[in-house]
Amino acid sequence: MTEQSHDLRTIRDELWAALTRRDEHRAVEIVFAALDGGMDAEKALLEVIAPVQARVGSEWAANRLTVAQEHAASAITERVIAALAHRSAARPSPGLGRVTVACVDQEWHVLPARLLAEVLTLRGWQVDFLGAQVPTPHLIAHLHSSGADAVALSSTLPTRLPVAHAAISACKAVGVPVLAGGAGFGPDGRYAHRLGANAWAADARSGAQQLADGIPMHSLTEGRQQIDDLPHLADQEYTLVARAQGRLVKQVLAHLEERVPAMAAYTDHQRERTAEDIAHIVDFLAGSLYVDDDDLFTTFMTWTAGILAARQVPARSLVPALDALAGELKDFPRATRLLNRARLALEGALPTTGRHPGAFA
Repeated sequence: MTEQSHDLRTIRDELWAALTRRDEHRAVEIVFAALDGGMDAEKALLEVIAPVQARVGSEWAANRLTVAQEHAASAITERVIAALAHRSAARPSPGLGRVTVACVDQEWHVLPARLLAEVLTLRGWQVDFLGAQVPTPHLIAHLHSSGADAVALSSTLPTRLPVAHAAISACKAVGVPVLAGGAGFGPDGRYAHRLGANAWAADARSGAQQLADGIPMHSLTEGRQQIDDLPHLADQEYTLVARAQGRLVKQVLAHLEERVPAMAAYTDHQRERTAEDIAHIVDFLAGSLYVDDDDLFTTFMTWTAGILAARQVPARSLVPALDALAGELKDFPRATRLLNRARLALEGALPTTGRHPGAFA
């Protein structure tokens, strides 16, 4: 291990300690000290702050941080980035062009987009950072008035793919090429390309490089419908499942109450958490139907099984919910296929020790 990598690890560990103590001032001091020691701002953003924030998410998933602790750490991270942005004195003049950076509608996870916006600014772009959850009409109105050369759209959750698709099509319809990024578009950007984005980036550095190289404007999409990109939507399964989410959650919850005697002793909080988990399952089922990708749903279900296992709930606790959904959607061939494959993926996915097999909460 080189001395430089050792120093980098030390800085990350110190920042992690400050975040978990909820010590915002110390967190800022650590990053500023790294800058004073010769680290450039882009490296501080992408090799210190970003991996530490990723660790926050991993520790929450492993049940070593509570939701409140995760939120507190994330809020401090955002303020550290803001402090770094205001401190950086060596920013070049914005001579490369203008880029709008925004999260798609319903997307609240803003950090990936914020990192890209800061890196682009450091590299000499004029950046309009619109933040989280930007409704598509507001985004298009901004593009009309700003004269952006490109728009970078971020989505961390694939359940946002339908609104991301609408945003991509609308941006291209007004002549602005789209760079898509974020985990919501798939690990290899498969959904970004499927939804018509001009380019996809795995991280802020590659995104900045693609913008510098120039994003080709493949085609305009004026008058183009979502079904033109995704012909399978003609079967209406996505639309019907998405519209029926509330009803499906209630019916699955009632099914579980009949099959799982232990739910009779649930508190209101446990019932609410169980309903939320069912709603997430329906959301991801709908998203998978939208792009017609089995892996999207099965990956979510096995990830959920891991989250539950970390909270001492066995993977088989998810099976009754899948069975209930399969019963409700028995006339939907694609949904049935997705549910069956997810059920198979869960079988043997985790040890079946832990709490009773029917509960999420």
